[in-house]
Amino acid sequence: MDVISAAGAWLIAALVLGIAELAVPGVFLVFLAIAAAVTGAAVFVLPDLPVAAQLGAFAVWSAVTVLIGKRWYRDYPVEGGDPMLNDRSARLVGQVVLVETALIGGHGRVLVGDGSWPARGDDAAAGTRVRITAVVDGAVVVEPV
Repeated sequence: MDVISAAGAWLIAALVLGIAELAVPGVFLVFLAIAAAVTGAAVFVLPDLPVAAQLGAFAVWSAVTVLIGKRWYRDYPVEGGDPMLNDRSARLVGQVVLVETALIGGHGRVLVGDGSWPARGDDAAAGTRVRITAVVDGAVVVEPV
């Protein structure tokens, strides 16, 4: 195989892996793309590198880049924009809501958005505004505002 075509094949593989990382973000294919680019550069510099050595270099560089990436993300974790994005009950804490069914004996219902939730807390008449302080076993715990 011609050295330019071998190096070009590795660089094209690096490009395809980089594009695949953008299409399906998983922060993994980028490391394989880097390994393919390094292998392509090595083939360009060492034109007589056999195919088995090229595959071995790719495997070694893949392991090295993945380990470097793993260490990087451990030391510099990526923080999400909203840690409670998928925790609806945690998002309720702090909201002020209306009592729908009077809280009598510590139990009643409150209106949360367009839904009704079971509630626990001090006695309160229907229509009273209360603040959600916690969610326990599917019921909101409320306190007077």
